[in-house]
Amino acid sequence: MSKPNSGPGLTRNYGMNHAKGDYFIILDSDCILPKTYLEEVNNALETHFTDIYGGADAAHSSFTPIQKAINFSMTSLLTTGGIRGSEKVKTKFQPRSFNMGLSRKAFQVTKGFSTQRFGEDIELTFRLWNANFESQFIERAFVFHKRRTTWRNFFKQVFNFGAARPILNRLYPETAKITYWFPTIFIVGLIVSILFIAVIGFKWFLLCYGLYFICILLVSFFKNKSLKVAILSMYATFLQFCGYGIGFLRSFFRLNLLGKSVKDTFPRMFS
Repeated sequence: MSKPNSGPGLTRNYGMNHAKGDYFIILDSDCILPKTYLEEVNNALETHFTDIYGGADAAHSSFTPIQKAINFSMTSLLTTGGIRGSEKVKTKFQPRSFNMGLSRKAFQVTKGFSTQRFGEDIELTFRLWNANFESQFIERAFVFHKRRTTWRNFFKQVFNFGAARPILNRLYPETAKITYWFPTIFIVGLIVSILFIAVIGFKWFLLCYGLYFICILLVSFFKNKSLKVAILSMYATFLQFCGYGIGFLRSFFRLNLLGKSVKDTFPRMFS
C-alpha cells in the first residue's frame, strides 16, 4: 500500500483509516522497540484503559555518541524538566508521535492528525483533551529513539519545535505556559552575561551558566558512563536551547508583533 507524500500526520491518518484493529500504535521509523514493548502497553491498558497513551524514549547501546548526547539533552530533567517522560506528568502527559497509541474511537471522533507538519502530535492531544479523552504516560513502554545523526539536523529539528509552539499557543491559549519561554530566556541571558563580563567585568552571571553546564557534564557522565558523550551533551544542550529559543522567538515576534496570520508566521508548518 502506498500513497503520495502528504506529511507525517495525514500519512498516519491514511494508515489508521485502512487498519482493522481497535487500537493503533504510532511510532517513528527511526525507533527500535524493546522486546517487551507490546506486553507493557497491553498490561498498562488492561490495568487502566485510556484512549491515548504515550511513552518515553531512551538511547540504545548501539547509538553513536552524538545520538546519545542528543537523547540526553532531549530527555534529562536538567534540560526539559522531564516533560517527555516523567512520573510528575503522568496525569496530563502530551504523547509524541514517535511513541504513542490511539483508540479507534478517539481517531473517529477527532479525525486524527491535522495537516500540520510540525507539532501535529501535540495539536491532536489538545483536541483529544477537549473531547474529554484521557491520556496516560506508560513508563515501561519506552522506545530507543535514534533521533538526528548530525548537529545541523538536530538544530533544524528543535528550531521547528520552537517555531511551532507559539502557533499552538495561539490555537489553544489555555495550554500556554511560561516554561515554553525558558529556552529563549536562557539564550538571551547567556548573551547578556557575556556582555556583562565584556563591558563591566561582572562575571557571576556567566559563572552560573558554567556551573549549569558542569552539572550537565556530570549527570550525563554518570548516566552514559562516557566522558565523550558527557562533553557532547553540553553541546547538544546548547544547540537545543539555541534552536528552540530562536524558533520560538521568531514565531512569537511574527505572530504577536507583526500581526501575521498563523499560516504566514510559519508557512512550512502548513505546507
